[in-house]
Amino acid sequence: MKQGWLSILVAVLLSLSVPDAAWAQKSGSASTKASKASKAGPVKKAQPAQAGRKAVKARAQRSGKAAPRKTARRVVPARPSEGQLAGLHRTEDPLDLRSSVALVVDQNTNEVLLAKNDQAVLPIASITKLMTALVVADAQLSLDEPLVVSREDVAIFPGRQSRLTAGTSLTRGELLHLALMSSENRAAHALGRTFPGGMVNFVGLMNAKARELGMRDTHYVEPTGLSSDNRSSAQDLVRLAKAAFSFPILRELSTSVEAAMPVGRRNVQFRTTNGLVRNPQWDIGLQKTGYIAAAGRCVVMQAELAGRQLIMVLLDSAGRYSRIGDAERIRSWLGAGASPMVSPQPAREAHPTDAAGIDPSGALTAPMIQSLPR
Repeated sequence: MKQGWLSILVAVLLSLSVPDAAWAQKSGSASTKASKASKAGPVKKAQPAQAGRKAVKARAQRSGKAAPRKTARRVVPARPSEGQLAGLHRTEDPLDLRSSVALVVDQNTNEVLLAKNDQAVLPIASITKLMTALVVADAQLSLDEPLVVSREDVAIFPGRQSRLTAGTSLTRGELLHLALMSSENRAAHALGRTFPGGMVNFVGLMNAKARELGMRDTHYVEPTGLSSDNRSSAQDLVRLAKAAFSFPILRELSTSVEAAMPVGRRNVQFRTTNGLVRNPQWDIGLQKTGYIAAAGRCVVMQAELAGRQLIMVLLDSAGRYSRIGDAERIRSWLGAGASPMVSPQPAREAHPTDAAGIDPSGALTAPMIQSLPR
């Protein structure tokens, strides 16, 4: 009997010792892990950026594609314009204009109200398209004739932004509209390419027209203005603006605010490159803007300011909106009762073809310029 009670007591004692042993084993294991962790140092948490990069890399590996790599962008300094290289921006003027070249002339009397480096011969960018349009208008070709934008028009200046794709069919009038309003390079090139006699004849007529107008500082090599070899002076561009203003169609198209054109299967909205056309404080009768790095920002306008019909030329303006700011300064100055301002500059001999003074087109000619105070 006693042996039976002893065996029961031993069994009870053994059952009570098992949990303690298990707990001791777990405790020992935990303490061992803690000891190892303490030797290894503090646990590092994954940084969010690192986790993100790892996730991107893992997804790329699963898809079989290489993970995108971040590359540093090299900042390319802006290329100086020819006017900047020539030091024209050092010429001071009372209005503190950002344009190195400025000329404001009364359209009716030829009085020069403002002149700054107006004899400098510089690239004129898309101001070229004003002559392109003048040659087309002068030829009296049908504006309803359909023309197709070709691969040549697209490839001649690769990388230039344009929404006119190869195969686009527009009328000559629509291409003329886009060249003047939106400064569409492919439209201007197509106008020259499809002209009777081809591009060579067209460029020849541009230069012939310049000579006819007495634009002695002007030379063209193509109809868009993307070439820096298209060059002129502010004095010559006054002559060009006056000649272009005599065509109502050029006045209408150049001052249009926007227009929808059929390009492929959809209508595409095109807008003016000159924000002043939308400004109700301006009454603009003709305009054209231009920009390439060598020319800076340019604008030529005919506008009524302070009760006078004026031609305004601003070339080689530094800064995206500086030509607009300069135009506004001139408008405010004229509204305040301005006196004529002509910056000092070297005089120049008169050209023999200008001996008669004002030519039949009403252009500003050398004898009148020489009579101005210097």
